[in-house]
Amino acid sequence: MGEDVDRREFSRADRTKYRVKVRRCLDAFERMLRESHFEFERPMTGLEIELNLVDEQCDPAMRNADALAAIADPAFQTELGQWNLEINLAPRQLSGHGAEAFENDVRASLNAAEEKARTVDLRLVMIGILPTLRQQHMSGHAMSGNPRYALLNEQILAARGEDLHLAINGRERLRATSDTIVPEAACTSTQLHLQVSPEQFPAMWNAAQAIAGVQIAVGANSPFLFGKELWAETRVALFEQATDTRSEELKAQGVRPRVWFGERWITSIFDLFEENVRYFPSLLPICSDEDPIDVLDHGDTPKLAELTLHNGTIYRWNRPVYAVVRGRAHLRVENRVLPAGPTVVDTLANAAFFYGLMRGLADEDRPLWTQMSFSAAEENFHACARDGIGAHVYWPGLGHVPVAELVLRRLLPLAHEGLRRWDVEPEQRDRLLGIIEQRCATGTNGATWQARAFHELFDTTSASRDDALRTMLSRYSEHMHANQPAHAWPSVTR
Repeated sequence: MGEDVDRREFSRADRTKYRVKVRRCLDAFERMLRESHFEFERPMTGLEIELNLVDEQCDPAMRNADALAAIADPAFQTELGQWNLEINLAPRQLSGHGAEAFENDVRASLNAAEEKARTVDLRLVMIGILPTLRQQHMSGHAMSGNPRYALLNEQILAARGEDLHLAINGRERLRATSDTIVPEAACTSTQLHLQVSPEQFPAMWNAAQAIAGVQIAVGANSPFLFGKELWAETRVALFEQATDTRSEELKAQGVRPRVWFGERWITSIFDLFEENVRYFPSLLPICSDEDPIDVLDHGDTPKLAELTLHNGTIYRWNRPVYAVVRGRAHLRVENRVLPAGPTVVDTLANAAFFYGLMRGLADEDRPLWTQMSFSAAEENFHACARDGIGAHVYWPGLGHVPVAELVLRRLLPLAHEGLRRWDVEPEQRDRLLGIIEQRCATGTNGATWQARAFHELFDTTSASRDDALRTMLSRYSEHMHANQPAHAWPSVTR
């Protein structure tokens, strides 16, 4: 959904034409896989971070147009909510000091953006869900001005045929309804990209699915929504419900959700694109003039616009990506599991853990996914989103174990080896994976710090719930700018 669209109404003929066109794209994609049309000699990694805007009181600021004008950097762009921005970092290789370069670039970009945003009385916060958001912020007026968001809102609600219903049971209980998809904008994430060859893709995607639960357990950073304490990573439950196009009857029939973990291990990237076309009706049936088969016949690279647009409206937690860069096609795994924040160094630690584990698992002689069911991976994912770093997961050969113990004893050595194979400098490996180690040793990540800080204020002082959340977020923001990892943050009363 990164491309601008301006069509507002779709006819039956539009949808019929789109169905034919997207299947022709799928045929072209299959041919490209068969004929090896992809660049992968220099695998690149990428990073996107979604951000929140707040005012001086730490309340959400519905002013992303003002922020973008002040920042004046093409790396920043709007997101769904007016209190959201996104930064896209230039892709690069991990080898050598690549991770360090990522960290330096992110810090420099965010520091410059923060300085410019302050000139219009705005602040930037990296966090999974902004704790000071309230239901009254979820109106259609909070949606960004780009027409693509209004169009997506119309199409999702039209497909659903009724308001959205949010029901999340955690430490507290939330029940809410919305007549827009704006609650989706509360979910601010970090997206990690890894370019791979067609042959590597199945192993890399399967590995990403297998470790998704562990990723979210150690990186959880979204314990609050609308003032209530819910899951360690409430963003997962919220995103699954806020973009659900199914009525209750369709859910009962087993129709698949558009925010989807998936249902099986794969043997080809084609499996995922084919599932998307087979299972999901179009939301935005917009057709280009390109004939992808004709483009291939002339020796050029097709954009596959309909297939990629359709893929962008199906929100897999690990999504396949087809892209054309400088006339060459390439494939990526887009990891969408992690929340934003708490700090830049925490973000890079999460990335190092992910990339290291992906390489370590994909290179194993007996792959992990041949030893566990896909449903076990999905159960791990939701258990870790709910319970965070205190979760228990199923792991082959170990049974059900505490996730922190699994990471310390088995996964960190594997991640170290994976980063070694990516040729990451030893000093960088030790520094970033050391942060993951300390989170597990102390039981502290962004989510646990937020919850602990809130209760220190709310349970032991006269602060109201809203004031406790504002004060907590203010302290969070200070620590975020200091770039010390969250496991080392002091309590709010010290």
